[in-house]
Amino acid sequence: MTSPVDLPKLPRRDFLGQAAGLAAAAVGTGLPTHVWAAGSDKPEKEEVRIGFIPLTDCASVVMASVLGFDKKYGIKITPSKEASWAGVRDKLVNGELDMAHVLYGLVYGVHLGIGGPKKDMAVLMSLNNNGQAISLSKALADKGAVDGPSLAKYMAANPREYTFAGTFPTGTHAMWMHYWLAAAGINPVAGAKLITVPPPQMVANMRVGNMDGFCVGEPWNHRAIIDGIGITANTTQDIWKDHPEKVLGTTGEFVKKYPNTARAVMMAVLEASKWIDASLSNKMKMAETVAQKSYINTSVDAINQRILGRYQNGLGKTWDDPNHMKFFNDGAVNYPYLSDGMWFLTQHKRWGLLKDHPDYLAVAKQVNQTALYKEVAGAMGISLPKSDLRTSKLIDGVVWDGKDPKKYADGFKIKAA
Repeated sequence: MTSPVDLPKLPRRDFLGQAAGLAAAAVGTGLPTHVWAAGSDKPEKEEVRIGFIPLTDCASVVMASVLGFDKKYGIKITPSKEASWAGVRDKLVNGELDMAHVLYGLVYGVHLGIGGPKKDMAVLMSLNNNGQAISLSKALADKGAVDGPSLAKYMAANPREYTFAGTFPTGTHAMWMHYWLAAAGINPVAGAKLITVPPPQMVANMRVGNMDGFCVGEPWNHRAIIDGIGITANTTQDIWKDHPEKVLGTTGEFVKKYPNTARAVMMAVLEASKWIDASLSNKMKMAETVAQKSYINTSVDAINQRILGRYQNGLGKTWDDPNHMKFFNDGAVNYPYLSDGMWFLTQHKRWGLLKDHPDYLAVAKQVNQTALYKEVAGAMGISLPKSDLRTSKLIDGVVWDGKDPKKYADGFKIKAA
């Protein structure tokens, strides 16, 4: 077992220096302008290359750069558009990227050596909750398979190999797809084929019949509806309200070597997160920005509805969902709960990616930089939760609270053999 990253703490005088900046409100955000205290908390590395995949939830990283929040904290963020999560993983591990907008479960997979080369990793903060979806092909929907129960019924009556896609084997979308299928009584290991497809390629692959369904982040589920290729069977917030999704991830080595840089990036991204959630007009501006070719490369209308909670399923149903994608939500989004990281480990064990139970809590404490986040949140006046664990009830009625992960992982009826 690797040891936790040793983080130097800011001296008290540095926080007093930061506190002096609280009086000067940041433009349009209400967050403080940072004041360097005698240079002691000046970023060690001032240019930071942050990888992202073309997804709506890359927005806080992109907007931190576009709106200049990075400069306020003494750094320059260079967003780097990547082709696949495997590419993000490789570039994080070899140092080509300093940080990334990245899948929660990818970080944990690399840390334990089950998602590629083993390397100590770090989750600095959560970037968003909610806002992904399960899409089924229009061909299946036309035959009556429009949700989990009807899909299970159709598959039982029409046996063949059914193929579903996630975006990375240990990542969030693969785990949501596994969980959703199992909740409907479909064994995703024995009863279906799961493949990996990069997010921007999901719609094209469904168009040519390469899969029956997929789980991916927006805007690709809504894009499938616009293009007449697929329907939305469930949103991921239907699976788990306010679920963890993307994180700001890096290596343990980077945090140890550049702690002040890590803090500065977190501050800039938190400020952007708050800016996005602050108003309808900000969300629309964000949609217009990230839709551009250099970021997501899609039409604004593929993004700007679901970020406001305006959903349609491709079958004539429309609804307003208050549990749409959130980037800040008064600070509730961004805390790196230990229980969130542990949940992904329980699912890795459930589906045979982990052969043995890890020390769930110890691994989460190694990866999730809760002490660092608390320092940053304290300096910025952002509220903190009372516990490192949170309680949620998922779509199958099973409650997750992080208190007995081994029992939880072993308690599912449908799991890998």
